[in-house]
Amino acid sequence: MSRTRMRFFRSPRAIPYLLLLPSILVILAVVLVPLLVSFWTSFTAYNLTKPATLFQFVGLRNYQRLMVNPEFWWAFGRTLVFVTIALNLEMVLGLGLALLINKITWGQRTLRTIMMFPMMFSPILVGFQFKYIFNDSVGLVNNALFDLGLIKEPIPWLVDGTLANFSILFAEIWMSTSVFAILLLAGLMALPKEPIEAAKVDGCNPVQVFRHITLPFLMPFVYIAMTIRSLDIARAYDMVRIMTNGGPAGRTELLWTLMTRTGYQNSQMGMANAMGYISILLSIVFTFYFYRKLVAARTFMGGAQ
Repeated sequence: MSRTRMRFFRSPRAIPYLLLLPSILVILAVVLVPLLVSFWTSFTAYNLTKPATLFQFVGLRNYQRLMVNPEFWWAFGRTLVFVTIALNLEMVLGLGLALLINKITWGQRTLRTIMMFPMMFSPILVGFQFKYIFNDSVGLVNNALFDLGLIKEPIPWLVDGTLANFSILFAEIWMSTSVFAILLLAGLMALPKEPIEAAKVDGCNPVQVFRHITLPFLMPFVYIAMTIRSLDIARAYDMVRIMTNGGPAGRTELLWTLMTRTGYQNSQMGMANAMGYISILLSIVFTFYFYRKLVAARTFMGGAQ
């Protein structure tokens, strides 16, 4: 080691780097090494039951097979639809909740705390909860509909493909709408009062005030929430695994449930890791899109447009 490096490590400037060194080593061991190994295996014929296949390089064969695999494309398209519907409904419902709570002057802190409860539950717990609620035999939904006289036969919520997707979507929205509500409520609380008061003096009605002042101010918060939620929803696994396990007949299969089944049940880990990196690209696309929208919204609020 040169004298310059020795002098650096003995100086006070080296203290932050030495303090960060354990964290850096842990990150390298826990994140970077598995990431590199999984990336390598996506180019191999790695099979969990045949360890020697870890070193059997096959190039882009896994990715080429995925490009012509209809099961993969169905899961890919279903994930896109699931993310799009969940994000938009969570945004609309979260905005409505934020606007209502912002109007309340008494007990607002208590309501904010209660609103956070759904997002505190584990997705596995929520999955079990809604699996029971939508059960066709003993579920709360069917029992309530029977008692109200609205149905004469049980509705197969988790057996019919369309209804099963609706049930999972309902559970996801119930659990995560509060993320949008909390972030948008923070935006509403940070909204300056002067522009709103000036607009009212000029004769603007509440709809015009919301459309031209409140909503543009909230758009950066909307895109931040959408970025966070798009990454979570694109990796959805727990709730689908518990409620339907991808059934019936794969009609609720999403990218991550298909990836898990391919890797751990079928032992095709190389193919599963190739799916994983394609799903990472999907997440990057969503993140980049919302980041561009966020920059545009902040620029607009800054008066550049």
